[in-house]
Amino acid sequence: MRRQWLMALALSALASAGLAQRTLVFGHEGEPVNLESGNITDGVSIYAQRQIYDTLVDFKAGSTDPIPALATSWFASPDGKSWTFRLRQGVKFHDGTDFDANAVLFNVNRWWDPKDASRIQGGANYEIWGELFGGYKGTDSSFLKAVRVVDKYTIRFDFGAPLPYFPVAIGAGYFGIASPAAVKAQGAKYGTPAGGAVGTGPYRFREWRVGDRLILEKNPTFWKQGLPKTDALVMRFIKDPAARLAELKAGSIDLTIQIPPANLGAIESDRNLDPVLRPSFNVGYLALNPSYKPLSDVRVRQAIAMAINKKAIVQAFWGKLGETNGHFTPSSFKTYWSPEVTDYEYNPTKAKQLLAQAGYPNGFDLEFWYMPVSRPYFPTAKEIAEAMGADLSAIGIKVKFQTKDWATYLDDRKKAPGFQAYMLGWTGDYGDPSNFFDPHFASPITDLFDAAGKQLDVKELNALLARGSSSTNQAERIRIYQQADKIAFDLALRIPIVHSQPLLAKRKNISGWVPSPLGSESLEDVVKTNL
Repeated sequence: MRRQWLMALALSALASAGLAQRTLVFGHEGEPVNLESGNITDGVSIYAQRQIYDTLVDFKAGSTDPIPALATSWFASPDGKSWTFRLRQGVKFHDGTDFDANAVLFNVNRWWDPKDASRIQGGANYEIWGELFGGYKGTDSSFLKAVRVVDKYTIRFDFGAPLPYFPVAIGAGYFGIASPAAVKAQGAKYGTPAGGAVGTGPYRFREWRVGDRLILEKNPTFWKQGLPKTDALVMRFIKDPAARLAELKAGSIDLTIQIPPANLGAIESDRNLDPVLRPSFNVGYLALNPSYKPLSDVRVRQAIAMAINKKAIVQAFWGKLGETNGHFTPSSFKTYWSPEVTDYEYNPTKAKQLLAQAGYPNGFDLEFWYMPVSRPYFPTAKEIAEAMGADLSAIGIKVKFQTKDWATYLDDRKKAPGFQAYMLGWTGDYGDPSNFFDPHFASPITDLFDAAGKQLDVKELNALLARGSSSTNQAERIRIYQQADKIAFDLALRIPIVHSQPLLAKRKNISGWVPSPLGSESLEDVVKTNL
């Protein structure tokens, strides 16, 4: 009897070990805002959604080069004003319904058309569509003029002017294709813990435990044969970077992201861990809102830029994994950099002189908002904010630090009159400078306001960006974005603090993880083995 009991115990232990081996545990730096595709702007949510949804266009592992996904091919019309996509056949959503051109049309209309019935039901504004594509259906600013089903597996997008980068833009992680049947069935609950999410991706939704974890299971009908390579994916929400690293060392998570660069040496010296570096493709910035009187004066904004010792801060918090300059775009876009822009001079004396010229010889009070989560560009936001605040205090600016939960932080900065000064950043969605400039400087600028509380409109810059988006002449585009680079630098509305190479980490028994420069990737190729 004892022998049988011991054998049963051993078999149970083996089964548990096998189950653990087949379950990948990912330490996420926060909780998704929601799982509804097209209704997010943050990287935390994108990472979760990439596991559930596929996009029309994907990107080669570790690069920004486009490759087929739900679309097998695409081509532009001779005048560049239309893009046609041939769709993959035989793909099923997790609920068993068919993926086809009508499913794509349903999703696009939900994002683009304010009068779409499914959008009204959900009550969301799908702001990222407007930021990347000029506006919404029925508005003059909308790049898109029509979307048409050509046949069951062909769809065409018609634009008012050429949009040469549209295939890579529609491949951004915001635009996963959701099951129309699931969206209709769940209504306003879709994408929430109660309603779940249904795509065609490698993993399907099982459970969302609020404040704790997202549990996904293998999609048995995934269109990529042999993938995913694990049976389940658990995304645990661990906001504190130190706690994530501690859990990785303990083996309670298998891989994680957004580790403070100062931990690189400790990870390299741990025999159970490997450091993993994500290619740099981001910017962390300090936004200065001209709706507040001191900040409405460009001299004050430039004084702030001159008062912050960016090089010292980047050296202290990023070391060799960060660089700073005056360009809003990362070094992969050097071709588009203005030769007239280097960086803001660090000179507190000149900064104080500028403040005096603007009428603030004794400085002023400033509410300074920092993010409550760790992001690739600001892995330790509070500490970095405090370092900048110390520099500002040296020129008489008295800083009051503020923060709030991540979803509210993202939402409230866009409510007039907005935050006074705040930290945020951007990881590129695709390899075109328009993706850095348009969401941050094209009119209307949704998170910066004028003295009347209206969304900011920088007409000269907006006109340049409109030309840059539609031009098919590369030499002309270079000239346009070099001019935009110089104007953005002079305005000092968003002061670039860092372009970072994010530090990630994994256990030794994890292989197949190739981080994308775009900030998130499907974990379908990741393998977990016993050591």
